[in-house]
Amino acid sequence: MNITVEKANAKDAEEILEYLKLVGGETDNLTFGNEGMPFTAQEEAEYISGIETSKDIVMLVAKSDGQIVGLASLSRLPRRMSHRGDLAISVIKSHWNKGVGSELIRRVIDFGRKNAFEIIELQVRCDNGAAIHIYEKFGFKKIAIHPDFFKIENEYIDFDIMRLKLK
Repeated sequence: MNITVEKANAKDAEEILEYLKLVGGETDNLTFGNEGMPFTAQEEAEYISGIETSKDIVMLVAKSDGQIVGLASLSRLPRRMSHRGDLAISVIKSHWNKGVGSELIRRVIDFGRKNAFEIIELQVRCDNGAAIHIYEKFGFKKIAIHPDFFKIENEYIDFDIMRLKLK
C-alpha cells in the first residue's frame, strides 16, 4: 500500500468534506457523525487557501491511490496560550493499524517543532485504547480526564486530555 502525506490543498476541499462524512459515520470517537462538518466546499477551499503558508495551522491529508484515507490538523491556540497547539486526527477504518495515523502524527510534530510550538495537546476517548497507545508511542502523556466530554444519545463519555511537550 502506497500512502502519501501532504499539506491539504484547496482543490481537496470537496473530497475532505466527503471524507469527514465517511469517517464520522464509522466511529463514535469524533466530535461529529456522518453529517460531517457544516461547511460548503467553497468555504473549506477558502479556509485551506488561507492557511497554506501559516506557521500557526497545518492541515495534512494522507492519501492511498489518490484518495484521502486520513486527515490531521494542528492549530495554535490564541493569545497567552500561543505556545500550545491542538491536534485533531482521523483515519478511515479500512486503514486503521496500517501506519497512517503514525505518519500523520509524525508530520504534525515536525510542523510543531519547526514553528515554535512548545506543547501539542489532544483529547481522546478514555476507552479508545488503540489511539491512546499510538499517542503514548510518540511521547504524549495523559494530564487529566474530562468527564462527560461527549454525550451521544443519553450516554456520557469521558475523555483523556493528553499532551506532548516539545520544548
